[in-house]
Amino acid sequence: MKDYLERISLTLSENSIRLIETASQTAKNNYLYIQEAGYFQTRYPYFTERQNLNSFLLVYTLSGNGRLLYEEKEYILGKGTVFLLNCMNHHYYESSKDEPWEILWIHFNGFNASVFYEELTKYGFGLINLTDTFMLESTLRRIISLHQRKDVHRELITNHLIVSLLTELVLLSMPKDYFSYNIPKYINLIKNKINREYINPIRLDDLALEFNISKFHMSKEFKKYTGITINEYLIDRRISHAKELLKYSELAVSEIAYHCGINNVSHFINLFKEREGVTPNVFRREWT
Repeated sequence: MKDYLERISLTLSENSIRLIETASQTAKNNYLYIQEAGYFQTRYPYFTERQNLNSFLLVYTLSGNGRLLYEEKEYILGKGTVFLLNCMNHHYYESSKDEPWEILWIHFNGFNASVFYEELTKYGFGLINLTDTFMLESTLRRIISLHQRKDVHRELITNHLIVSLLTELVLLSMPKDYFSYNIPKYINLIKNKINREYINPIRLDDLALEFNISKFHMSKEFKKYTGITINEYLIDRRISHAKELLKYSELAVSEIAYHCGINNVSHFINLFKEREGVTPNVFRREWT
């Protein structure tokens, strides 16, 4: 295990809050849970430097200015900015020399925490600048309040609040052209073609020729706007139809494979188990 690094100068106002929590085993196994949370009104020379801490840190600036060094880049933290760090990575943040830096923050971990971080940084790490700060600020304050009061349901409620907060941040972090109204027309045409003709062989070269676009660019753009490759989309469509036939028909597995455009039964069974965790026959028994 790599050595843990921590250097801190806690130059804080008297009304600052720092809560240290010990999560239950249920929370650690199933939820996103708080490790620490708080409200700080800092003044220079407040700073924190860490590395190799198994935690994720979200910091929201209420007022003033701070500075963050992360992944060899510098960021200026002003009112309305929020960032999420993987604390295993080296990071350093500090207050401005000119004015107090006021922040709300949570250290959290747990089930799917890394997935949210990966989604949030899919297009590169960066600050999120909020124009409407009510949702994030009120959510963080509610989390802090729940843990101050030691609310009996705080772990379950906190999980819900963190998931909602992170989901909103992931959506805000996406490129402006990510959403459906900016999807190139040929992406939807490819999806429609696969939805109609998935029983037939569908090759990338044929799609590129039909839509008059390079295979490489087509594949890259399809994944950008759908989150999966063309081949994965095709397989998902075939498996979805297979599940329907397994539930509502008496066709043999070999016949279902054929009706889904997969002529090799062994290959079909492997694909199905890879995505559903069980074989087609087990899936059928579970649903009938």
